[in-house]
Amino acid sequence: MDKSKRLVLKSKRSFRRRLPPIQSGDRIDYKNMSLISRFISEQGKILSRRVNRLTLKQQRLITIAIKQARILSSLPFLNNEKQFEKSESAARTTGLKTKKK
Repeated sequence: MDKSKRLVLKSKRSFRRRLPPIQSGDRIDYKNMSLISRFISEQGKILSRRVNRLTLKQQRLITIAIKQARILSSLPFLNNEKQFEKSESAARTTGLKTKKK
């Protein structure tokens, strides 16, 4: 009876084969912005190897390319658009409220 339960549990698992994030023809370069932008979070941070599913060599090359693009100002160091909008709207509302005597 235990064997039949094990067989049922194993058959329910399904494996999805994902394509590798970097194809063999892709060049890892600071100029290839479409490739680099896939490995950066919304906040502008470099994603880890586990998230990217890259090899160690590919992750090193991606990191170097991202840093070069940041230095050449092709990429921003931080992406603070949402934070800027919130602080700007807060400054507007506090600036309008003044005490009248």
